Amino acid sequence: MRKIGFLLFLDCSLLDFTGPLTAFDVANRLSEERSGASRPYQLRVMSEQGGMLESASGTAVVTHPLDRSAFDTLIIAGGAGPREGVLSATLLDYTRHAAGKARRVASVCTGAFVLAAAGLLDGKRATTHWRMATRLQRMHPAVQVDSDKIFIKDGNVWTSAGISAGIDLALALIEEDLGVELARAVARELVVYHRRPGGQSQFSNLLEMDPPSGRIRETLSYARNHLHESLSADRLAEIACLSRRQFDRAFSAETGQTPAKAIEKLRAEAARPRVEAGEESLENIARAVGFDDPERMRRAFLRVFGYPPQAIRRAQRKQEALYL
Repeated sequence: MRKIGFLLFLDCSLLDFTGPLTAFDVANRLSEERSGASRPYQLRVMSEQGGMLESASGTAVVTHPLDRSAFDTLIIAGGAGPREGVLSATLLDYTRHAAGKARRVASVCTGAFVLAAAGLLDGKRATTHWRMATRLQRMHPAVQVDSDKIFIKDGNVWTSAGISAGIDLALALIEEDLGVELARAVARELVVYHRRPGGQSQFSNLLEMDPPSGRIRETLSYARNHLHESLSADRLAEIACLSRRQFDRAFSAETGQTPAKAIEKLRAEAARPRVEAGEESLENIARAVGFDDPERMRRAFLRVFGYPPQAIRRAQRKQEALYL
């Protein structure tokens, strides 16, 4: 039996841990029903003090005190404390100790801040909720933050994006342990995708991003207003009044994106509402937002949203038809 530990904090997001917890619980039930074998997972929810812990919604959760025994998998849930870097020495020491004994360690949403503060993400690729990616990179520059992914595995360390992405993470862990068929069965029980389509890219609204430094903020503002123009990294560096090397470094640190990836996302995000409106041809929309042709826009949509423009337009029409 594999022992799965969930580490919670005051003001944690309920879905950060109840989603993965339910996925493992369903895997237990399905394993029993299919083979009659004992449950593959033993689940334990912990907090620093144990006892009742209030979540961000105000709902209290019963937790065990920190368990010094070995876990197969330690999963860190997100919360306000981790996000703000408010972590006790006891929790950080426990995280290092438990991670050192575990076969693998994982985080959901801002739980990545705990792993980073404990030094477990140094030199590793990691993700978190897209809104928090810039802060994670700024607070922990040794981490290679990729805000684009639903989840990332780097060695035995797994990190996942915001809230519901914890379910995607749990399904991947279950698949690694028990095989693809059982993971698919769990996904069916939960009525979720086994694997989200489109290369597992999370939503990242660069149209609303507000970087801390004026130069990067003004460069993004210029890009938003001139999407139809050529926006090479060299051109953006000129607008920021930085050398290309300085600009690339500063831009990635503050947005979690390379300039090229960010411009592609800005264009895709600007194009999507026009695609959904259905009043313009895809060719005209592609040109208006700076894609050279519809095929480039199609590839960008697949990377950013997981679906091509035609599918998004059809889905929008079907949804609107329900209300006619």
